[in-house]
This record gives sequence, structure tokens and C-alpha cells, in this order.
Amino acid sequence: MRILSLLASSVLVLAFSSQHLQAQTLVAPGNRNIEQPAVPGASSKRTRASKSSFEAKYRKVYALLKNDGDLRAKIRAAATAYQIDPIHIVGAIVGEHTYNVDAYDRLQTYYVKAVSYLSNQLNFGYQGENVADFVERPEFSSCSDKTDSYHLWTCRESIWNRAFRGKTVGGTIYPDNRFSATFFQPLYAGQTFGIGQLNPLTALQMSDLVHRVSGLPRLDAGQPHKIYETIMDPDLTLPYVAATLKTAIDTYREIAGFDISMNPGVTATLYNIGNPEERAYALKAENQRRRSEGQEERLPEENYYGWLVNDKLAELRALL
Repeated sequence: MRILSLLASSVLVLAFSSQHLQAQTLVAPGNRNIEQPAVPGASSKRTRASKSSFEAKYRKVYALLKNDGDLRAKIRAAATAYQIDPIHIVGAIVGEHTYNVDAYDRLQTYYVKAVSYLSNQLNFGYQGENVADFVERPEFSSCSDKTDSYHLWTCRESIWNRAFRGKTVGGTIYPDNRFSATFFQPLYAGQTFGIGQLNPLTALQMSDLVHRVSGLPRLDAGQPHKIYETIMDPDLTLPYVAATLKTAIDTYREIAGFDISMNPGVTATLYNIGNPEERAYALKAENQRRRSEGQEERLPEENYYGWLVNDKLAELRALL
């Protein structure tokens, strides 16, 4: 039955991918930048506060992956289901735990943490308005024809940036901050959790793809506890990590004309900064301008986070 399930998942991923255009340009493995781009101050501050270093945090997450064969098997299974190289998932996990949070020593600790957080009262909202009610406002009416969760929540995020972010609407002052940071952090700021360090908005975006491929229940913004269970439980979250990376690869192929599937540093970068569709359109527009001016195309580049993944690639591949 498991073999049949995996075959069915592969067929679904192929069907999803068939909508995308043939890539025009392969982004070769390796870093475009000779030296690592600057690490943001917030990441450095968090690391200093933990009395650690980036190298120590990298070694800790590397040890977790090296010592846990079950985790590596789960990563390979998720990669197979979504038809991506498992190195992309490894790269995302390593980047998150090197620059954002410390890894736990054992996978079991992630399960324990999930249970502890689910005892909290959770609500996705801002100043008393639930996000499920907020997105029913007329400003979001242009998103009503989006039937896939990725395009629906991406549309809503775009509307937030354009119509609400940093503005006063209906007497309410909205912060100049990301949609996910404003409405999807019921406990404290900077909330990404679990082995994949996913945020709730990303999980909502990936919900339909994960449902089609892995058969997991669809997520609902009105059920925050279910979303947190999903992003914190390693058995549930790895398909979401894989789906996020798969979506970034497909988006850059379809929109910007670049095949980034051979460069885990670029996919890790997109996993870190998010909004692959918006960034792919921006890169496409820039390259159209560059071509019209007789300049060479600009390739997708890694940031500090992706640079580390490419720099450590031989060591990370040895895990698989």
C-alpha cells in the first residue's frame, strides 16, 4: 500500500508540474558570490544572546542529521513524494538552525515541544480582528477566484502589502510589517517552529499541494492549533517543507525561466526570504530590461543563508 501511495503522489506532483513552462536557463551548482553576503544583525544578535556561534550552531544541526537515520529517511521520503533532491530539504533545515534557531539534540524533543505549545490559547488576528474575518473585507475580493491555497493566500498577502501595510484603514493603524508577522504570531514575535521552522502563513499556502500529494488534511486559518501541530510535528511538517521548496523551483521555472533545481543554495535562500512568486516576477522584469539594453541576464543568487548551504554542499551531501 505504501508503494502505491508513493506512486500516486508522484503522479500528482507530475500533474502539478505539467502546468509549468520548460526552463530556459539552468542555474549551475555553486555560489555566485565569492564571499558570503553579510549576515543580518538580527541573526547575529540572536546567536550572541545564546552564547553560541554560527559555526557551533551549524555543527549542532549537522550532528542531529548525521546521528538520526530516521530523520534522514523521512527527509528522503518527503523529497521523493515531491520529486525534488533531498539536499534541498537538508539545506533548508541547516540554514534555519544555523542562522535562526538552535537545533535540538534529538528529533524526539521536537515532538515534546509540539505538545507543550498546543496547550496555549491560539488565535490568528490583529487588535481583536480574526484573520478569517479580515480577509473577507472587500479589498480582498479580487482573490475570490483563487481556488488553490497557494494562489489564494499569496493573493491575500499581496493585497495586505498594497492596501493595508503601514496604512490607516477604517480608523485602524496597521503596522509596516509582513502579513505573517502581523496576523500569524499569537504567542510572540519571530514565530517559526519545528524542524523546518515554518510559519503558519506558509503552511496555509502549501495546504492544497500537501493534501493532494501526501493526503494530509487541509489547513484552515480558523484552526490555529491544527496549524501549529502541523508545523511542529516532524512527521507532518516535512511534507510542507518539501512542498515549499518544490513550489519555489516550479515558480522560478514558470515565471522567470530559470531552473534552480540543481542549486540548493538558491532554493534555501528562497525558503529563507519567502515570496518566490513576487521575486520571480521581479527577476523576470529586470532581465527583460537588461536584455533590451544589451546586458547579460542576472542569475538568481544566494543570500548569506544559501551561501552557507552551497559552501558546505559536499559535507551535506555525504549525509544522504
